[in-house]
Amino acid sequence: MAEMIKLEVVTPEKYVVSENVQIVVAPGILGEFGVLSGHTPFMSALKVGAIRYTDESGAERVVFVSGGFAEALPDKVTVLAESAERRRDIDVERAKSAFARAQKRVEDARAKDDIDFARARASLERALHRVKLAGSR
Repeated sequence: MAEMIKLEVVTPEKYVVSENVQIVVAPGILGEFGVLSGHTPFMSALKVGAIRYTDESGAERVVFVSGGFAEALPDKVTVLAESAERRRDIDVERAKSAFARAQKRVEDARAKDDIDFARARASLERALHRVKLAGSR
């Protein structure tokens, strides 16, 4: 069995994950990265996407994050995210309706040459990732 590393995914409201894992794979802004026990320390900003990890039993788990920061140490990975939720906790219908609303906002912002176009696209990206994750259960 591989050596374990502590994974903590934290939002301003709560701990989403706090457990020992075999590997962590996260969506860094410069590309996806993986961390095993004994990794060289580093920090990275995260983009919207999925953090994948293998738990103690060998099962793959997934957590959606809407960006944030990750700190990797030889024995611990800490993720600070504005929002995060486990795949099993994503409400599929709510995610789909958020996606539809975000699509409409993008279309409206584009048609008006609105300054909120970037915010609308960010909402659309978050909603798309949540729908994809929820659908892959």
